[in-house]
Amino acid sequence: MPRAGLNPSILTMAAADLADSEGIDAVTVTSLARQVGVSTPSLYAHVGGTQDLRVRVAALAISEIADEVANALAGRAGRDAVEALAYTIRSYARRHPGRYAASRTPLDPETAAASAGPRHAGLLRAVLRGYEITDTAESVHAIRVLSGLIHGVVDLEAAGSFNHSDPPTDTSWLRVVDVLDATLRSWPPVPTAQRSTERGFTATHHERVRHGLEPPRAG
Repeated sequence: MPRAGLNPSILTMAAADLADSEGIDAVTVTSLARQVGVSTPSLYAHVGGTQDLRVRVAALAISEIADEVANALAGRAGRDAVEALAYTIRSYARRHPGRYAASRTPLDPETAAASAGPRHAGLLRAVLRGYEITDTAESVHAIRVLSGLIHGVVDLEAAGSFNHSDPPTDTSWLRVVDVLDATLRSWPPVPTAQRSTERGFTATHHERVRHGLEPPRAG
């Protein structure tokens, strides 16, 4: 029988807190049972196992980040919106390191579609409207650049990669925002590789691989 007072939502929050304090790898059915003071088998009445727990934490984190980003972006456009996006994600990662790490876990297509992931994409498209990037294909590329740089620097910072160098990373974050703003303002209307082809430029194999026009050669 399921224990009174326990349900998947309560257990997900407990698992998320455990992830923040000990890391997402510490989130297991056994460790969570110990945390909430029940036997391990009794948790299976509420969750499907360790992987299910971690996916639930990931979905929770994705939803929480979306809520915070939406609030931060309200009434902002252009560089202000990029700055709000970058600093909100960074702040969340610092306050909830385990949750944030879980949010970076790849989800299967069905779970991803049911999560707040599509909402994130909509928020990023809203940022791009301040830069007049409305073409569907180009907005996908721009979203990848925008989220890739922000999350990439957050991940490196969280891993301690910048701990042993000066100046402080707060200054670097200003540069991240500046670079993204400048990049989005000067976003090319068509891919570089396509423009080069239109001008009669014959790309080398290395350049065509870099632009995703052909696979790398074996050997």
